[in-house]
Amino acid sequence: MPLPKAELHLHIEGTLEPELALRLAERNGVRLPYADTEELRAAYRFEDLQSFLDLYYELMAVLRTERDFADLADAYLARAAAQGVRHAEIFFDPQAHLARGVAMDTLVEGLWRALGSSERNHGVSTRLIMCFLRDESAESALRTLEAARPHLDRITGVGLDSAEVGHPPVKFRAVYEAAAALGLRRVAHAGEEGPPEYITEALDVLGAERIDHGLRCLEDPALVERLVRERIPLTLCPLSNVRLRAVDALTEHPLPALLDAGLMCTVNSDDPAYFGGYVGDTFDAVREALGLTEDRLRELARNSFLASFLEDDEERRGRYLAEVDAYTFE
Repeated sequence: MPLPKAELHLHIEGTLEPELALRLAERNGVRLPYADTEELRAAYRFEDLQSFLDLYYELMAVLRTERDFADLADAYLARAAAQGVRHAEIFFDPQAHLARGVAMDTLVEGLWRALGSSERNHGVSTRLIMCFLRDESAESALRTLEAARPHLDRITGVGLDSAEVGHPPVKFRAVYEAAAALGLRRVAHAGEEGPPEYITEALDVLGAERIDHGLRCLEDPALVERLVRERIPLTLCPLSNVRLRAVDALTEHPLPALLDAGLMCTVNSDDPAYFGGYVGDTFDAVREALGLTEDRLRELARNSFLASFLEDDEERRGRYLAEVDAYTFE
């Protein structure tokens, strides 16, 4: 039985496995330039973030209907449950779908078909976080937030993702202020490709409660002290960092240094279909590559629940933490 854990940094579009992509393409009459699963899987090799994003957005074309989004989310939840996930806070990128003519209703209702029955079907509680694409305009982000208003009973928070360099958090001040006024929780990608200053800006300008990635904080000792003092969680994605060349090798990942500094780190899979493993695979990989002890792994699992947006259900959070504490490693 895997270690119980929460996943807090997971893009649902990044769980699109080649087999499902081709199946949805056939169902929806979408032509993809790949002859078969093997050829498509070979394309899942990247030099950098942009080359990944190019394929990521190309394959989104197969997602058209509520059923497609439900199938995508349900496939992820089944895999996640098998790897010990008890709670998942799932990102989605509405701008990428709205631009293709997919309605917000289709997107949210489709995802909710799977998320709404996830506890019953998979034993996984869920939250939904709507991300803004930072390489799109701030005005587009505001329009997207407005389009989501009828669905805010199903959306817990907002995030900021896609290409980081050249798109500082301050660009999205207005939309984050509007989201805060609506009572939405706030997270943001920062300090993956971008500098440590982006992390500080995400905290001070956007009011981010968690930092997605954040590994470059180590370049700024004062920032590290602040993150420790304020208990700001980092949602790290080690396999993603290696595949996108943020870190040369998993054995060189700064996770141990971040933990040693007292930071509240969590381990997540980011875009697991593309980066070589789901969150349980990621735990196994860092345990082996970095020599993490059972105490460290338990700390990471506890952190994932402590950092999750479960303030509305502290009894549930307590149950999950008790499962971690009672877990026996094999």
